[in-house]
Amino acid sequence: MTIERAMEAVEKQMFEVVNSDVTVLRDASRHILQAGGKRVRPRLLMLAYAACGGQDTDYAAPVAAAVELVHTASVVHDDINDHGVVRRGRPSVNAIWGRTFALLAGDYLFTKVYELMAPYRDLNVILAEATVALVEGETLQASAVKENNFSRQVYYDIIARKTAALFKAAGKLGAKLAGASDETAEALGQYGYNLGLAFQIIDDVLDLTADTEKLGKTAGLDVAQGRGFAVAYATNGQPGVGVAVVDEAPADPMAAIRQKVLRGDAVDEAYHQAQKLSALAVASLSSLPDSPQKEALVELAYTMVKRDH
Repeated sequence: MTIERAMEAVEKQMFEVVNSDVTVLRDASRHILQAGGKRVRPRLLMLAYAACGGQDTDYAAPVAAAVELVHTASVVHDDINDHGVVRRGRPSVNAIWGRTFALLAGDYLFTKVYELMAPYRDLNVILAEATVALVEGETLQASAVKENNFSRQVYYDIIARKTAALFKAAGKLGAKLAGASDETAEALGQYGYNLGLAFQIIDDVLDLTADTEKLGKTAGLDVAQGRGFAVAYATNGQPGVGVAVVDEAPADPMAAIRQKVLRGDAVDEAYHQAQKLSALAVASLSSLPDSPQKEALVELAYTMVKRDH
């Protein structure tokens, strides 16, 4: 099984399953899927599957597609909440079809996950736990912003749920699909969990340092809305902390926070933390036999930390 063949099978599954005769649902779903994306989660799952001895691409592809559809649905809903107008380098679903149809398109993508996962019995529990955690993480994030309580501890709790949980599920599902032992499945889950934490930390750094064109999505939303790594590190949940020390601070306190973070060592600290988490992810693979797929998982962990978009 080559990863290229595996990812082609995943893409095919996703486009087939969203082929609704309700035009707006079909077109909106195709729009966000055709925009591409990193496809890290299904890639992780298919590599874990092959690294554990799995060979039947068509058997594992629907589960990988389901994992990616959960993520895709969540970003469609995120753009509604955040008023994001760019996603994956093109206008967001929200920008083209409006909030109501974007909400329904996200719901449609979520419900299609049930259809893909129906034949896989107990594996549904693993994905269900991850989707529950994702919604909990998004809710904790909104609550922390509303309550002015975006501390570092809260930040890590949020990203563990909203991002790392789905990465963890991808690793475990890949192993389970291949018939791996519980110990091996847990190891692949731990790989995914640490990779997910590292991925989100870098994502938040790039939201602060990169521009919309490079990111392929609306940049600066985290700081503008009082959340994310920059706010957590600059204020640690204490309103006003760190803002006054910025020379000629702009009237916008969030712009002041951005200046403070960029002038300090928080970005370097974030990269260092992400590198440590990436190394922990790689260490979780030690019990796997050597294979090209294991090497690809190692490379994936390090590539995620070095990315610039």
